[in-house]
Amino acid sequence: MNKASPQAGTGDIQIRIAQSGDLADLLRVETGSFPGDRISRRSFKRFLASQRARLLVASDREGIRGYGLLLLRQGTALARLYSLAIDPAARGQGLGVRLLKALEDKAFEDDRIVLRLEVRADNDAALALYRKSGYRDIGRIGDYYEDGCSAVRMEKLLHGPDLGKGRAPYYSQTTDFTCGPACALMAVRHFDAAFPAAPLEELTLWREATTIYLASGHGGCGPFGLANALVRRALSAEVRLFPDEPLFLTSVRDPEKRKILTMVQEGYRAEAENLGVLRSDQPLDAEALARQIADGALAIVLISGYRMFGQKVPHWILVHGADDRHLIIHDPWLAHERHESSADAANLPIPFAEFDRMARWGRSQVRAQILIRKVS
Repeated sequence: MNKASPQAGTGDIQIRIAQSGDLADLLRVETGSFPGDRISRRSFKRFLASQRARLLVASDREGIRGYGLLLLRQGTALARLYSLAIDPAARGQGLGVRLLKALEDKAFEDDRIVLRLEVRADNDAALALYRKSGYRDIGRIGDYYEDGCSAVRMEKLLHGPDLGKGRAPYYSQTTDFTCGPACALMAVRHFDAAFPAAPLEELTLWREATTIYLASGHGGCGPFGLANALVRRALSAEVRLFPDEPLFLTSVRDPEKRKILTMVQEGYRAEAENLGVLRSDQPLDAEALARQIADGALAIVLISGYRMFGQKVPHWILVHGADDRHLIIHDPWLAHERHESSADAANLPIPFAEFDRMARWGRSQVRAQILIRKVS
């Protein structure tokens, strides 16, 4: 395609999915739009081929006038607006608004209801565009860009009723093995704001609930150990588990370790009975769980980490809000190598169908839930 000329109008602009033949024009727009932090040719090719990227272009007979790039977080109803660029020759004619609306519609089609982005703190024109389009500031990240400029994080709810922000405060796990304790800490703090949110409390909860072993490294936490720790902190807990048997045995090959792991979990079960922890072998589906949340409960739920962050590990998340289509969760894991912050992992809206798919672990499709309430 030819380069866009300053004289070309935008009335005949079409917004469409980018194709491999658009690569040269995409690079031209990128170069003309950003003095630094540019997307490379290799990255554009990767995004064009990715199943989790949506790359739209606005084009006319003169060529591409702008593009927008969405990234879809796996296992959630969250999309990230990674980049939006308009050819300098086409600015000031409303094309940015049109392209942004098309990106929002594309996110909607992929069952995403929250769109988040980062924008340079000194880019007044972009900040004005997003704020006028309904985005709100949710944070600031210092030294985010190559030249040291800060980024403003923004977010917009794309459709449906206002999800709010749930009720539980967010806390990210500080180790690779304390997702369950981090969720328990958030739950305790929801019911008791004075409870300290600190690594020592997180590790104390882990020590009370650990299964000792997993396939490698430190042991994770099972539902009865976590439930017992919550009851000892003046909460009521109900464990819903199927199959109702000790967890994580298939991942541990050493017979002696399997024996210890079984013994520890059976001990937690006996303690749970003495503490009055309720028990059921009928886990709730997402819609039923949403009704419990609406009635004042929180839930710690075991999921497959593969659907959240691409690793086949058992992982605990906290469910603390709901609407008629989604559960709202806190994921205690932050991918620091991707510069994730709590804005990326807190208050994630998960469609019911997706939640029911992710809330299963291993070959036996284990389903484990801990329903938590304040003692009346």
